[in-house]
Amino acid sequence: MLQDTSPFSDYVDTTFLIVVGISSLVLLGLMIAMIYFIIRYSRKRNPNPTNIEGNVPLEITWTVIPLALFMGMFYLGWHGYLKQITVPEGAHVIKVTARMWAWSFEYPNGVKTDTLYVPVNTPIKLSLHSLDVNHSLYIPEFRIKKDVIPNRENVMWFQTPRVASYDIACAEYCGLQHSYMYTKVVAKDSSDFERWYKEVSLKQSKPYLPMLKEEKVKE
Repeated sequence: MLQDTSPFSDYVDTTFLIVVGISSLVLLGLMIAMIYFIIRYSRKRNPNPTNIEGNVPLEITWTVIPLALFMGMFYLGWHGYLKQITVPEGAHVIKVTARMWAWSFEYPNGVKTDTLYVPVNTPIKLSLHSLDVNHSLYIPEFRIKKDVIPNRENVMWFQTPRVASYDIACAEYCGLQHSYMYTKVVAKDSSDFERWYKEVSLKQSKPYLPMLKEEKVKE
């Protein structure tokens, strides 16, 4: 957790820890209250039960506090959702096609691969399509997941700051070999990516046009 692998990873992890922390405090408070009431109002201590008509301050308290906690968690989730659906201008578009039981990635010049290669520190927009049933593209370390649905285009984006490889899985049961629907995101530095892109373009007889600006490649 908190490894800064994408623009969303740290935020999602922090939100998760906050929600777990709040839930733990609420659970602890309820347990303490339950134990106190069991002891305080046991039959031995109170052989004759008394009826409580109402307590307005108490009712306001147990309404306002849970509402404030809920709205706080809702805000964290909503803010994180907005970060994930707001694609930066100039993001490079890669078409993703899902089918039983494999992923295919198509680059702007028509190059197709079964592994997603991307340059680091560059926003990547994935255009998601399915040829058959419902799938779901899930990159656990980026903390992003999006359904891939037939006859509909969904979009997701990410940007990763380091050279590494990350798992891609299908998070929607799509048939008998669903568990084999794995591949990788391979993040390369700008020069290595452009070199790979040129080589695979020539190998697949596709026109090569640099994806990255020359200044960025030099960096």
